[in-house]
Amino acid sequence: MNRIKILSLLVAAAALLSSCSKDDYRLDSTVDPFVRFNFLTTSAGVPLEYPAVSTSTVPLSSYENKSVKTLKIPVALTHTNLKSAVSASFSAASSSNDNESFTVNPVNELVFQGTKLTDTIFVSFNKRWTENQSITLKLETISDPNIHIGNLNTTYPNNSFKIDLGTIATNYTFPVNRIVIKGEAGETVDFKVNFPNGFFPSEIDNLEIFKFLDGFNYSLSHDPYGDNRSSITYHLTLLENIKNDDVYYESSISLVNTGNYTATGNTILQIVKPIKSTRDVNANPASKFYDLSNQFYLTYGETWFDKSGTCAWQAYNAFTFPVVVTKDHENAILYSDKGTTNPNDDIYHDAFRIGFNVASGTNTTNSFNLKRWFSNESTTAANSPGFNITSALEFFPANGNSKTEGNVLVIPQYITITGTNKNSHSIAISGSGTYKEISSGLFEITFELKLTNEELFGGTVTAQYRMYNSKTYPKPAALSIECPKEVAL
Repeated sequence: MNRIKILSLLVAAAALLSSCSKDDYRLDSTVDPFVRFNFLTTSAGVPLEYPAVSTSTVPLSSYENKSVKTLKIPVALTHTNLKSAVSASFSAASSSNDNESFTVNPVNELVFQGTKLTDTIFVSFNKRWTENQSITLKLETISDPNIHIGNLNTTYPNNSFKIDLGTIATNYTFPVNRIVIKGEAGETVDFKVNFPNGFFPSEIDNLEIFKFLDGFNYSLSHDPYGDNRSSITYHLTLLENIKNDDVYYESSISLVNTGNYTATGNTILQIVKPIKSTRDVNANPASKFYDLSNQFYLTYGETWFDKSGTCAWQAYNAFTFPVVVTKDHENAILYSDKGTTNPNDDIYHDAFRIGFNVASGTNTTNSFNLKRWFSNESTTAANSPGFNITSALEFFPANGNSKTEGNVLVIPQYITITGTNKNSHSIAISGSGTYKEISSGLFEITFELKLTNEELFGGTVTAQYRMYNSKTYPKPAALSIECPKEVAL
């Protein structure tokens, strides 16, 4: 036989053996069936939950768990012709012999049948663990003696799985920072508190996690915890009528650092009943500042800001989006009926509000050019949600119905910005100005933005802004006033 051909066959055989040891989805009918743990993670170390799979990673035999949320551990049966149900038993043991600190479901048996060739072990944690503990799961028996327990190799047997219990950091945050209410007695609004790494119900029951500053009377309750350890849903019910259109009402709920729980991200939630203004939704000034058909749509701005010791206009841009509302919202205007006659899938936008955000992912946009205000800032949404202000500007058309000009309000709210040094700051923002169509289709917003934080600014600082709905706009004239400087976080 040709020497080159023999070498090629040897290489192919080696590749086949290698693939069989690491990827058991490439089996033929001559390979014995087997069952094994199939715990996979992303490149960032985040567990993949079945049916998500990865063909580029090897199933792990251990995992360091730093979350108190339920851990899901897939067990897979590799079989070419499963004619009847197969059951496999497993054991679970703690290194500290404290088997009451966690719960396993199912208790000790997995079932495979038909096309269901993966079953999942759910490990829930009942109380906070100490360092250097672990839980070991082991496949013990299987009802079909022809099925091998573990991979058909000694390199990656995966017949047992060890959960190393690492140092946990339990923290919590509000996913939103502001809720608008109608002001009717009996009205109920829901909000969530998110726990990225989970929580222990027994701990939360004994903690006062909120601090209140109330401008009206309400009651607060929450849903049962159940198996969901990622968030708690709270229900705020208004106990009085605050529908006076000429009065602004606000209550705030703040998350506090208490026990083993740390407040991060959005830590202040405002519940607001704004002053009511008579406006014609058909004026729809918000629609001038977004274009959902263009995923790269931006609005463009200029900030009067310090540039190397000199005040100057500094350009920026930000992804801009509408505020989605329900059909019964007083500012609702129909955006899309999705081409159907079914009213239940209609999309409504707030005719008078816009916000700044990213379309998806964990990054942030540059709302109000705030990234220039700070150095050493963390730009991830988890650390600095304040860079994404989803309800930022509100428009008040002249005479309530003008389609070309009016007043604008920076919606008062608290935003959170965090440094890469983990120092987190809650900043109050507010401001006002005007907007006008300065040429055909080109709108300019002229406004001032106020930022308040005693530690960062010694109180309140103010900056002048111009904002446009097109990247082509006249450069604003220089101002003869002072301007803010960059602040180190």
